[in-house]
This record gives sequence, C-alpha cells and structure tokens, in this order.
Amino acid sequence: MRTLAVPRTAAVATAGATVALALLVSTMGSDGDSGGTASAAANASGGDSGGTASAAANASGGASAQAKKNSGSGKKTTAGGTRIIGDGSTSDTGAQPGRLKPTKLKPGEKPPQFVVFSWDGALEGDDHLFSHFRELAKQNNAHMTFFLTGMYLVPKSKRKLYHPPLHPVGTAAISFATDQHIKDTLTQLTAAWEDGNEIGTHFNGHFCGDPGQGGGGDWTVAQWKSEIKQAYSFVENWKTNTGWTGIDPLPFDYQKELVGGRAPCLEGQTNLLKAAKTFGWRYDASSPGDFQIWPAKKNGIWDFPLQLLPYPNNDFQVLSMDYNLLANQSGGSTDGDSSQYTKWGKESRDAYLNGFERVYNGSRAPLFIGNHFEEWNGGIYMKAVEDVMKSVCKRKGVQCVSFKELADWMNAQDPAVLQKLRLLDPAQSPDWKTYLKK
Repeated sequence: MRTLAVPRTAAVATAGATVALALLVSTMGSDGDSGGTASAAANASGGDSGGTASAAANASGGASAQAKKNSGSGKKTTAGGTRIIGDGSTSDTGAQPGRLKPTKLKPGEKPPQFVVFSWDGALEGDDHLFSHFRELAKQNNAHMTFFLTGMYLVPKSKRKLYHPPLHPVGTAAISFATDQHIKDTLTQLTAAWEDGNEIGTHFNGHFCGDPGQGGGGDWTVAQWKSEIKQAYSFVENWKTNTGWTGIDPLPFDYQKELVGGRAPCLEGQTNLLKAAKTFGWRYDASSPGDFQIWPAKKNGIWDFPLQLLPYPNNDFQVLSMDYNLLANQSGGSTDGDSSQYTKWGKESRDAYLNGFERVYNGSRAPLFIGNHFEEWNGGIYMKAVEDVMKSVCKRKGVQCVSFKELADWMNAQDPAVLQKLRLLDPAQSPDWKTYLKK
C-alpha cells in the first residue's frame, strides 16, 4: 500500500472551507437552506428554549393527536393496493420502483464505481432546481439522495410546532417555506421517490455555529433524538399541519424510508450517531471530510463523508460540496466577482471530475458530491454538477446511486473484502482478479 501524501496547504484549505461552511447560515437566501439566524430568533415569539425530547414529544404528540381526530384513528388503513398511514400524509405503496438490488462481489470481480449526488434541504423553490435535477437524473440513469429539511413542510403559521434544541419554540436559522413551495415540494418528493431516489433528512432548523451558539455541535444525544423525532413528524403529519386534505399522500412510509441524513454545517456527528442508532439508521453523511477511500462504520453506522478532491492547477484539495468550492473561490460570498464565474465554474467541474477519474481508474472508492439547490455565483455550481452527471453516470462500470442504495450494497459484501478495499489509496489500481480473489 502506498502512503497518500497530502500537501500541507491541503489541510489549511480544507479547514478553512469547513469553517466557512458555518457561514452558510447567514449567507443563503430565503428559499435556500439557510437564512438569518438572529432575525429568525428575534422575530419569533415564545420563550421556550428547551427543545428537549419532552418538547419533541409535545410537538409530535400534538400533531399525532390531531391526525387521529382528522382521520378517525392513528392506525393504518387500506385504500386499494395502498396502505394509508395516519392522517393520510404518507402511505405504503409497496417496493420502491427501480431501486438497486445489492449483489455480492464475486471473487476477483472489479467493484462498481459508485457516485452519489446528494442535495441538502430539497425545497422546490421558484427556480425549480429540484424538478430540473430530478429529470436530469432520469435522463442519465441516476438515483440521488434528497436530504429534506423537515420544516419545509410546515407552514409559517404553524411554526410553533417546531421545538428546536437550545432555541425558542418556533424559531429556525432558515426561512419557513411558502404554501406554494410546500405544495411544489410535496409533488417533487412523490416523483423523486417513484423515480427511485432516496428521501433522507437534513433535520429541521439548520442551527449551527461555533461551540456555545446552540448548533448541532452543542446538542446532547437526547436533543438529537428530539430533532429526529420532529423530522419524522413533519413529514408524517403535513396534512394535519397544513389542512390540505385534497392532496395525495406521499407514496412511502417514512418510518421505513428514512435511514440516514446530513447534519447542518456537518456539526454534532458524535452525539448524532448515538441518537441515529436508536432509530435503526444505516448511514450518516455528516462527517466534515476524509480522503477518497472506501467507507467504514462509526458506532455501527456507515460513515459517508464529504471527500477531499484535487483542486485544478493547485497543490491543495477541497471538500466535495458546492459551498466549499465557493468558500475557496469567492471567500464565502454567494455573489462574488462575476468576471470570475466562467473560470470558477470550470474549476468546480474539473475538481469533481478529477476526483472521479482518480478513483474510477484507481481504487473504485465511491465518490460523494454534496449540493444545495442554489444559484450561488451565477449558478456555476449547478452547471458543474449537471456537466459531471452527464459525463460520468452512463460510463462503463459506473452506478450513480443514493446513499441508501450504497449502504445496502456495502452491507451485502464480505467484511474481509471491504477491509481489503479500505487499504487502497484513491489512485491505487490493483490487479482485481488477484487482489479480491479468495
């Protein structure tokens, strides 16, 4: 095994990008994945700052009680071949169409090159980026993971249903969605799942920041459990919370569908993993970054981190997410120097492709690309992701999958084989016929 040498500047650049990710809260637009933390807290009324497990029980319990009243009972009922769940917000329509069936590698078989495109927030806003990339994935034989922010299904008038840890009831670091955006997002969630994509979670209020500011890094295990329970509740009770009874239910049982997420600003993974394990989750994508190596488990859960990719024409690497590219290009500004957009867009695309080529022709470690539905710096990061998807997803041996599909594939493999794969450096290409031969 070769030792992977990383230039000293790589660590500096990566650390800066990770810190810059926390700036997301104050720089994103009203329909983005972040908004004004201070203004959200100042404008909301109500003095409850607990957000503990008991607060979540009150919030979700109240919604559940109302759901039972609206539907006659909280039990599942049957309508044709579909099981309607609770108040009719979700349903069990059977096996997901088109989902990858995991197969065990045969001795000496070369692994597939997995690529996972994921989206934090998953709101269908006025720019219609959710629907655009969903259609693009269909055209390129790709499945993706949509990390839904739970409160994007909660009307602003019902904001006090949310009991965030360490913050007043009804507050959030991002804006609540408009009624039209909630309806549009519900439409896209249904279509996305029916296309074979995964609906994960980006949790709820997008609180993050330095230690002591009440972000996920400050949360206890009990507080993370509270946040998770509310993420379930907002999806499972959107009909009760909105009063829209004439819209079809989501076509999945969220108790089964939700098996992983990504924490806002990649904070708090240690306690999050302990909480997630109690819900039977299979993976977490909240790690702040690692090399392009085959994943391992943390606390019994697959750890799918953002990855260090070679930045074009430089001696450092950058984390595989749009905002981290932005942090290195425009210093955290989402509206940087427009004269640099063409250059930055090419660099972003080439960074993703550099990472892809390194493992595609090397260790075959999965490539993880994280995104937001945002038109930052003139939309150059959306264009870069689109170009990469078109370039790689139909190539020989490539499977563009969701995190859930990847976790299921990893679980189907021989642990000894996975251990050998983890010994490979990103660019290291062994003789597969002998390297994985038992």
